[in-house]
Amino acid sequence: MQPSDSACGGTGRLQGGPCGRADAGEKTPGGGCGGDRAEHLALITQDSVPASGGTATAWLTDPALAPDASFWLGANGLRFQRGAVWVSNTAQGTLLRIPVTATGAPGRIHTVTSSLSGVDDFAFLRDDSNVAFAAQNSLNQVAVVHPGGTTETVLTVSDGLASPTSVAVRGNRLYITDAGFVEPHDSKLQRGTINPRVPDYGKAG
Repeated sequence: MQPSDSACGGTGRLQGGPCGRADAGEKTPGGGCGGDRAEHLALITQDSVPASGGTATAWLTDPALAPDASFWLGANGLRFQRGAVWVSNTAQGTLLRIPVTATGAPGRIHTVTSSLSGVDDFAFLRDDSNVAFAAQNSLNQVAVVHPGGTTETVLTVSDGLASPTSVAVRGNRLYITDAGFVEPHDSKLQRGTINPRVPDYGKAG
């Protein structure tokens, strides 16, 4: 892999180590965070609520949003980016892009990638970019998803990850929350630096 092919780091990865060791922040008590299993079991529907308030109605119901026999949690992370709703599906290991039509209805679901085992939440590099950082909880990884659907692991357990659940991008900073689901329950907030010298690959797609 050439440095310019990557999303992060001094040599194409997050700065601070061979795979971009992130800095550990403050630990949170309790060794992780909870989840509403019943909510996610039923979440094969994306709901919409009027901006003025009111009752939620189904915006989209589709098997692509559902869990499967391998895991109870289906649709998980959700973002609106560049005219589309993006959804991660933990059980299916997918990142989905759903265009929003002029009437506000969902368009055809496009599977950006199905190579994100254990994906939790995700975030985009910039507002004008379809490059995404995805937390892969069960694999203790953070991956970059490129517009064409290729994925690239940029952080692993060797960088201190402990059940990463979510990521956020602020400028050239990448923030990762670790739930610490397994021993030694090392829940924390980490911070990495995205290399600003990497060519501008994020506007395509």
